[in-house]
Amino acid sequence: MSFLRNRMGYILVFAIGFATVAFFIGDAITTGKPFWAENQKTVGTIDGVKVNIDDFGPKVDQSLNQFKQQYGNNVNPQMTAMAVDQAWNQEMASVLLNKEYERTGLTVSDDELLDLLQGSNPSPLIKQYFSNPQTGQLDRASLMNFLKSKDPGAINQSNLLQQEVKNQALQAKYSNLIRNSIYVTSLEATDEYNNRNKLANFKFVGLDYTSIPDASVKLTDEDYNTYYNEHKEGFDNPQETRSFEYVSFDIAPTSTDSAAVKKQVSKIYSEFQSAPNDSLFAAINSDVKVPYTYITKGKLDPAIDSSIFALPAGSFYGPKLIGNSYKMAKVIDTRFSPDSVKAAHILLDPAKLGGEDQAMKLADSLKTLIQKGGDFAALAKEYSVDGSKDKGGELGTFSRGAMVAEFEDAAFNGKPGDLKIVKSQFGIHILKIEKQMGSQKVVKVAYIEKALDPSSKTRDAAYKAASTFLTDVKGKDFAKYAKQKNLKVAVADKVTAVQGFAPNLDNPRKVIQAAFAADKGDVLPEIYNMTNAFVIAHLTDVKPKGILPLEDVKKEIEPMVMAATKGKMLADKFNKAGTESLDQIASKVGSKVEPVQNIVFANPVLPGVAQEAALVGSVFGTQPGKVSQPIIGDKGVYMFNVDGFTNPAPIANMIQQKQALLQTVTQRSLGAAFKALQDDAKIKDNRVKFY
Repeated sequence: MSFLRNRMGYILVFAIGFATVAFFIGDAITTGKPFWAENQKTVGTIDGVKVNIDDFGPKVDQSLNQFKQQYGNNVNPQMTAMAVDQAWNQEMASVLLNKEYERTGLTVSDDELLDLLQGSNPSPLIKQYFSNPQTGQLDRASLMNFLKSKDPGAINQSNLLQQEVKNQALQAKYSNLIRNSIYVTSLEATDEYNNRNKLANFKFVGLDYTSIPDASVKLTDEDYNTYYNEHKEGFDNPQETRSFEYVSFDIAPTSTDSAAVKKQVSKIYSEFQSAPNDSLFAAINSDVKVPYTYITKGKLDPAIDSSIFALPAGSFYGPKLIGNSYKMAKVIDTRFSPDSVKAAHILLDPAKLGGEDQAMKLADSLKTLIQKGGDFAALAKEYSVDGSKDKGGELGTFSRGAMVAEFEDAAFNGKPGDLKIVKSQFGIHILKIEKQMGSQKVVKVAYIEKALDPSSKTRDAAYKAASTFLTDVKGKDFAKYAKQKNLKVAVADKVTAVQGFAPNLDNPRKVIQAAFAADKGDVLPEIYNMTNAFVIAHLTDVKPKGILPLEDVKKEIEPMVMAATKGKMLADKFNKAGTESLDQIASKVGSKVEPVQNIVFANPVLPGVAQEAALVGSVFGTQPGKVSQPIIGDKGVYMFNVDGFTNPAPIANMIQQKQALLQTVTQRSLGAAFKALQDDAKIKDNRVKFY
């Protein structure tokens, strides 16, 4: 008992600790999800609201898909970063604005929403999605069919659309609230008018900073501190940045690699000339897949495009080394084809009709029925599984490249009035060609491209060199050791956590992620694989969010401190020259008097010099006929004498002037309001851990 009594404190602490751990472990066992798992899924928090990767990821994918549709499937790291930024900004807008709507009492009632969906002046989103592309008028029948549909997919889409309509209406109300809070006074309108129209004529004497050699100026700590304290707000870092230096081990093909690829290409070309199936052979042997369909001029590499279009059917081109790849092609056919086609279709899904045979039988029956006068639009509405069915199967007008190859060939190779049955990856189409416009030459080519890539032996040698460097550089001066090894050191400066680019790195995200997980001075732990190089990196600097200390910006501000110090020296030189007249001052300081005509306050540019806001601002605040004190500007130090001002005509229409200024201020106000919401919110951004 004495033993237990003396050690009861330790026993209780251990018991409580064990119970706590057991509670969490027990919870993890029963739910299959440990208590820390949710934090591992948190992309960030916006004013207390967690953003989960399970919700955030699909939004990024949606943005990426938009980029793919816009630029093809060539999505690079920079586009991915843009997609992540876009999704994050949408999350911030959603969270912060919804809190504002709640705070200000903004809502959209059920009656308002109904009117926005179906009323006489519907939401712009409704007009965008349900307007007839030919007439531009709202297709109310199509809209009502969509809203009343009982299909689960359509119901989900309808709910999403209604939420977007509601969000847009709330945003419009909030925007109007901001706009209505802005007021422009007659005095502000008059100042704006005068700033743009009042003219100043003056003379000045200037001494340029370049008149003092940098080597003759010794900057002191006081110089740096003075400049830093006077401009402290300018050193506010909006987000954390990191800088790293790196060396690259190029993976370039050797002469042996080039000879091996050339030999392989020669063999492929020989077999290509006798291949029984041109398109299949090209698809198997090409590193770059070009659709086996008719293409218009300008779709191929410019170096071969003109040559291909000048060759007759049956001709071969290449192989030629262009850039970093060998290119060869066979011209299968040439013809003149429409520029665009207007068509409609009925799409049948074999899976829902008992297989392809049954779908083809139904397609034949529908084709016969249409040929005998059946209503194509009504049949499309009844049988088609495509979204165009509510428009009678109308696809509108499209150019080459907009449809899958089989459908495109049928549409462009037929003639107006044709009714065709086409099989594609989407199902069985009954295609009606309504109209064909224009004419241009098109070619069908079997295309092969083989990249001049380094061999595995070359890649292995580069990787081995990078691995040796990574091992040996640890504990050494990175830049100095790289120089000893005759390696060029490159620098990526002030990189943000979600940045999608870095100097001369085509795939930098892994390096940036590692940089944000490292400490200053660390050599990053991996060999990073770029397209044509292996990279080793060293974290040189970390600049946190907020006002940066002097030591972090000292090197950066040195030119400005130098200019400020020279400014004081030149101002002293002017002061010693006196203030008698500009001609006498110019003579004493070794400069000359420069006349300036018709300068306005809103555009403070000295002809032949540069923008000098301090000088022009001082001019408009000085009475004519008086020699000024020295003015320290951006490019030099000045003294001036105002000859006079030319006042503009009185404002003809004050209301119009105020409205013009109000419009300018309003345009800035919406962005400023959202920026204020961001600045006031507590935002933690963990995106770098996921992307």
